[in-house]
Amino acid sequence: MLFLNAHIPLYLYPFLNTTSKSRPFEYLRLTSLGVIGALVKVDETEVISFLLSTEIIPLCLRTMEMGSELSKTVATFIVQKILLDDVGLEYICTTAERFYAVGRVLGNMVTVLAEQPSSRLLKHIIRCYLRLSDNPRACDALRSCLPDLLRDATFSSCLREDPTTRRWLQQLIINVQGPRVAMQTAGGFDHMMVN
Repeated sequence: MLFLNAHIPLYLYPFLNTTSKSRPFEYLRLTSLGVIGALVKVDETEVISFLLSTEIIPLCLRTMEMGSELSKTVATFIVQKILLDDVGLEYICTTAERFYAVGRVLGNMVTVLAEQPSSRLLKHIIRCYLRLSDNPRACDALRSCLPDLLRDATFSSCLREDPTTRRWLQQLIINVQGPRVAMQTAGGFDHMMVN
């Protein structure tokens, strides 16, 4: 808490705010994300509340859009950890603008992953969507904005070796589409996993 009370993380934000994709800037971005990632790993609501009082969400969303695969993964992990805290979920789902900003970036990432798969990044994206589906208003919105690529077998080979993420994806589909539709989808999804 002394680290946060001194507002030291704020000194890292300019490195997250850069749009340069050059290697030195990417290293700075990744290292800065690593510090923030270490903060959110402790699962303390005080840490999440502090970060939400800053511009961490837009900075992570920017990195999720334009960073390297590793930077995108760490930024998505940070958003995931924020969402897993009740304060963070409430913050993201309080306004439609916040929810759709997060949803748009996650959707764009899913589209890119269909072309360039990364099971590690996909795992964090699915976990973010699953947590969003815990909020009734967000779950309603996900019925129309959850990417079709997550509803079909697009990522079956990517998730073949990851039963936990497969379960998360199936639970997400149940939450969004209801158990009846999800069973039809899940049956096909499990069949695709076996092959």
